[in-house]
Amino acid sequence: MWRRLRSALRSLRGSPAAPPHGGGGRPPAAMERAVVRCVPSEPKLSLRFVLPDGSARHMQRDQEEPLGRALARIATNAAKGQGKAGKKSKKARAEGGAEGEPAVPAVRLFSRDGAAVAEEVPNAAAWQDGAVLHIGDARYRVERNPPALTELRLPRSLLAGFPVCPKVSAEFAAPQHCLFRWFREQRPADGGEAAGEAWVETAAAERVFTPSNALVGLRLKLRCTPGDGEQRYGPALEVESSGPVEAGPGACTFDARHLYTKKVCGHGSVRAVSYNILADTYAQTEFSRTVLYPYCAPYALEIDYRQNLLKKELAGYSADLICLQEVDKSVFVDSLAPALDAFGLEGLFKIKEKQHEGLATFYRRDKFSLLSQHDIAFSEALLSEPLHKELCEQLAKYPLVQEKVLQRSSVLQVSVLQSTTDPSRKLCVANTHLYWHPKGGNIRLIQVAVAMSHIQHVACDLYPRIPVIFCGDFNSTPSSGAYSFISSGGIAEDHEDWVSNGEEERCSMSLSHPFKLLSACGEPAYTNYVGGFHGCLDYIFIDRNALEVEQVIPLPSHEEITTHQALPSVSHPSDHIALICDLKWK
Repeated sequence: MWRRLRSALRSLRGSPAAPPHGGGGRPPAAMERAVVRCVPSEPKLSLRFVLPDGSARHMQRDQEEPLGRALARIATNAAKGQGKAGKKSKKARAEGGAEGEPAVPAVRLFSRDGAAVAEEVPNAAAWQDGAVLHIGDARYRVERNPPALTELRLPRSLLAGFPVCPKVSAEFAAPQHCLFRWFREQRPADGGEAAGEAWVETAAAERVFTPSNALVGLRLKLRCTPGDGEQRYGPALEVESSGPVEAGPGACTFDARHLYTKKVCGHGSVRAVSYNILADTYAQTEFSRTVLYPYCAPYALEIDYRQNLLKKELAGYSADLICLQEVDKSVFVDSLAPALDAFGLEGLFKIKEKQHEGLATFYRRDKFSLLSQHDIAFSEALLSEPLHKELCEQLAKYPLVQEKVLQRSSVLQVSVLQSTTDPSRKLCVANTHLYWHPKGGNIRLIQVAVAMSHIQHVACDLYPRIPVIFCGDFNSTPSSGAYSFISSGGIAEDHEDWVSNGEEERCSMSLSHPFKLLSACGEPAYTNYVGGFHGCLDYIFIDRNALEVEQVIPLPSHEEITTHQALPSVSHPSDHIALICDLKWK
């Protein structure tokens, strides 16, 4: 069989090259598609096409294989297809005699300029976009790596007045080049039957759609056509919402804050946000519902509901930098990253050790590019990095404290960003969430020491003299040792936080760091407000030698925070309050 196919291909090469669209002066018939997926990192390419008999073919071929072998296999498949299509009934075979073996069609590949592609050319080089495949009389236009959607998903919860941000995953395409068409469900006519089509197209043609109150009770549908930067488009996909649009909660705690953040800052300024968004893994426990947040309506603790509020809140801040804590991995991947990407923000994620939540840092793409990442887990870095050898040796003198420090899953996220308009301007952006226990002041001091040494390595050794922005939930009030250590540059060995858990866990050290850091948002009365506690735990520390504060976005009023007793609530998605400030280089 292989010998016969080789002979057929040789005879084709010996004949004059036919133009890829067919010759004879006749107008070419409409061509089918031959879709080729060829990725350098994969050993094989795939080829999909539909034979004239209607049977679909999906072939996997080695990228380095000579084209002739692939064409021979196509010819074999086409011949088999013809044989199946040409089979006669038993009666017809009895009347017409035995069938001969089906003829092998001529199979050739022409480049987009009409030249026959030699059979010794490797598959990876042969199957180029715009080439034309001939299988007998059939013609196929080769589409190499066309835009394709791999996932299109709508959020489970839709609220009127809140942005609907679909998750769009694509191959050889980018969401900003895709086409979006939004549809709403047709309302039943007065008689109870649907009038006209089931779906009515809305005027919206953007990636993010905010349903109005008029759409309450109706489901939504999205049709997305994948595209790339070369104006190539792939097959569209459609997705319908699982439920209807529901009424929103009315006024939210962040509505008034959005009045200060309608526009993105100019290129000389940076708007920074730090926010503990309350991980779903903590909000959905029985303890949370009955002890921590008994005042919060159960539906308002559901992650789908809270995500609606969070996405609207964060998008409305028009921030350049967003540092989030308590971010569920699934929330980052499926919700926040796709949503904030639609608003021009790129996201980075660092999960805590042995946990389902971690830290996320987002930066505005048209203002910053990412130079490098230097994330660490405190316990691992303390043991393994020479940078912390002296601290580790001191800590070894206090085995009880050392054990607790090494058991903690806390992490530090450090990203070095560069201005897209002024490459000389770089930022070291750090994000963390320190140990939570009220008696863990000594543990937090050690974590801060590791963090400051690591940040010093990045901002002084790797990138000398770049400004630092250090955000997070430090679980430390302004009177704590951790706050004093960060803002003053040192901590005395007799500070009361070294005995925060009693004399048996005393851990006395004198520590320092070289930075001059300032709490950009000051010391608010509280950034965390729950039924049994309220206090300031969150900060945005900035390098006072290089940055200054332009404005601090006011926190919600006490009346707004306590409208539903405490946080979270139907109008606020977390038990913490976001800190927001506008900074500028000195």
